[in-house]
Amino acid sequence: MHISRPRSVLLAGAVAVTLSATALPAAFAAPSSTAVISEVYGGGGNSGATLTRDFIELANASSSAYDLSGFSVQYLPGSPSAGSLWQVSALTGSVAPGGRYLVAQAAGTGGTVALPTPDATGTVAMSATSGTVALVSGTTPLTCKTAADCAADTRIVDLVGYGSAVVREGSGPVTGTSATASVARAASLADTDDNAADLSAGAPTPVNAAGETSGGAGPGDPGNPTEPGTVRVHDIQGTTRVSPLDGQSVTGVPGIVTGVRTSGSRGFWIQDATPDADPRTGEGVFVFTGSAAPAVAVGDSVLVSGKVDEYYPSTTTQSITEITAPRVTVLSSGNALPAPVVLDAASVPDAYVPSADGGSIDALALDPATYALDLYESLEGTRVEIADTRVTGATTAYHEVWVTIKPNENPTLRGGTLYSSYTDQNTGRIKVMSLDATRPIPVANVGDALSGTTTGVLDYDSFGGYNLQATELGTLTDHHLRREVTRKQMGKELAVATYNVENLDALDEQGKFDTLAAGVAVNLSSPDIVSLEEIQDDNGAVNDGTVGSDATLKRFTDAIVAAGGPQYAWRYIAPENGKDGGEPGGNIRNVFLFNPERVDFVDRPGGDATTAVTAVKTENGVTLSASPGRIAPTSDAWNDSRKPLVGEFRFHGKPVFVIGNHFASKGGDQPLHGRYQEPTRSSETKRVKQATEVNTFVKSLLAADKSARVITLGDLNDFAFSPTMAALTGGGTLKPLITTLPENEQYSYVYEGNSQTLDHILISPGVRRFDYDVVHINAEFADQASDHDPQIVRVDVNAPDQGHH
Repeated sequence: MHISRPRSVLLAGAVAVTLSATALPAAFAAPSSTAVISEVYGGGGNSGATLTRDFIELANASSSAYDLSGFSVQYLPGSPSAGSLWQVSALTGSVAPGGRYLVAQAAGTGGTVALPTPDATGTVAMSATSGTVALVSGTTPLTCKTAADCAADTRIVDLVGYGSAVVREGSGPVTGTSATASVARAASLADTDDNAADLSAGAPTPVNAAGETSGGAGPGDPGNPTEPGTVRVHDIQGTTRVSPLDGQSVTGVPGIVTGVRTSGSRGFWIQDATPDADPRTGEGVFVFTGSAAPAVAVGDSVLVSGKVDEYYPSTTTQSITEITAPRVTVLSSGNALPAPVVLDAASVPDAYVPSADGGSIDALALDPATYALDLYESLEGTRVEIADTRVTGATTAYHEVWVTIKPNENPTLRGGTLYSSYTDQNTGRIKVMSLDATRPIPVANVGDALSGTTTGVLDYDSFGGYNLQATELGTLTDHHLRREVTRKQMGKELAVATYNVENLDALDEQGKFDTLAAGVAVNLSSPDIVSLEEIQDDNGAVNDGTVGSDATLKRFTDAIVAAGGPQYAWRYIAPENGKDGGEPGGNIRNVFLFNPERVDFVDRPGGDATTAVTAVKTENGVTLSASPGRIAPTSDAWNDSRKPLVGEFRFHGKPVFVIGNHFASKGGDQPLHGRYQEPTRSSETKRVKQATEVNTFVKSLLAADKSARVITLGDLNDFAFSPTMAALTGGGTLKPLITTLPENEQYSYVYEGNSQTLDHILISPGVRRFDYDVVHINAEFADQASDHDPQIVRVDVNAPDQGHH
């Protein structure tokens, strides 16, 4: 099992070999008659190299297995400085009598040929031209940096210095190493403790414990067989999410190549043309070729040898079963592909995933007839087909699009799929990517369709889970989704909006300002007050202590005027440098824009980054101690997070209190599709604390004046059904307006094909008549100025009774 490895580096576990007793190792001052370093190569992956990675090969000259448990190989630069350290690669298993043991080291970007399956793997980037390698009894790093000092260290079993290495055996190092040349001991494995005499340069010839070499040459040619071995793909996949052969070598696994990926995580998929009868055991698997481009084509009939590995894209995701360090024999080409499995509303279960009470589902037996994620897991690496699918998540900058294979599953009014509870997951969502560079994913918006059939291989990644790597794409049907324009407020209505403008700063391109400004002036019909989230300081991510954002706001308000809107004024409180989270250096904050021709802002001094605003009871109702002000800014609820901005406004002579919020993000939560079920929402704890602080402040306003008009709004980063919302509305203080809309309109954000709500507007009981609207201009579109849709509420401050939405 490997977690979050760089995809250009292949990590392989050690091979277990039956052990037997052996004598204690001697220092290299006495020649070794047992284990020796038989070959060293530091040119792997270099320009001009054939092999993709460095290696150290060990050999056993004795007649008994040599136990390597607790041993290591260690590397030191050829000309060590005072700060140079020995780099350690731990070993396990043993070297058979007369056998070899292969330690893979770091990979480079060059080369085309992988090593045979290594018996141990390190991460040391060895020099191609000069260095020292030691076989050591123990894993504690050596400290010697001269030949004499190392000769006195009895832990060293054998040592090879090459190139111009200072630390070596004998009178001088062995020379001649390069990107295409290793140094190797003679076939007799003789060790006279003179590197220059015992080893010589030549083409690298790595051999592992199984006798395999690069390209498959070896005893009985096990690395490049012409007849299938005993293991089939369904044996590798097994009946759970983790292969029963994880970490084991396999030989001659047969399959037809069904897809090839030449960029990113390079490799190809094979599928067995003769499946078994168990629906749990998958028939497809990914063959990971690392930095080497796959040397196969779709339709090739192949035999694959390598090591089975469970690759976890992150610690919380499910794994991808792979064959790594592959050796491939192409038997024939142009073969028919296995028929794809049809995924549709009838074949995908409505239940999402089994529960493990928050634990890992890895060991649970798959039940593909009951759970959608079990079905998808049983088809990992298998050809699948979907047809006439509706787009539920617009095409992304990464050339991905989300579709649903269940047209009647929680549809929104505009063609998306609504996410409405933690327990009612949308099982028909799937991400589509293209394996055909000549036919990329089309630019699609929510509600469009991929008409006809889309066929490809089912894969998994950390960004959304199961996805279809398409080899054949359906055609785009454009359903002409339009950006909404809300109505203009009437003269007696105060219009208040919230808009997350996605890290806007004065260094952004004018086009971003213009598009966001049109959203305010045209689509929102110029609200009287706009609460903005994600306004950064004037130089954005430049981290030089700047905290003001007036240049950013001037560009934005000027762009609004140019788009036909009013000349807005603004109010904000600059954060302490680096204290409010968000992009490092950006000093993100909440800001109020307001139209002074329509509404007055009550400026009252005393508000700053660390002073808490309070409610002040007066004969005429409640006022703020400072305006603008911040709610409990020193509370630990707001550590490294945006503090709420509170402002006192007057409209038609009536006070209105507006609270702009941007709660902590959902980063760190376990994914819906992950290995832990049910997923832990670790970020929720902080948002509940933040919601409680805002709720407490609103209660203080209402305690001073129960009819106070309070509008709380912003990006709360949580759902209407969340504990965060329960804490914010506790005691009947605030009414969430998103729940007043028809259910199929309750969203303002689209994530992984789910239409959901993170942004909210809430009102106190003193706001008696309102008209509320989510204005869809961004989240459903491939071309978007922000990933959030704005919202607006129009309130009648003089309404005598409870109104409607």
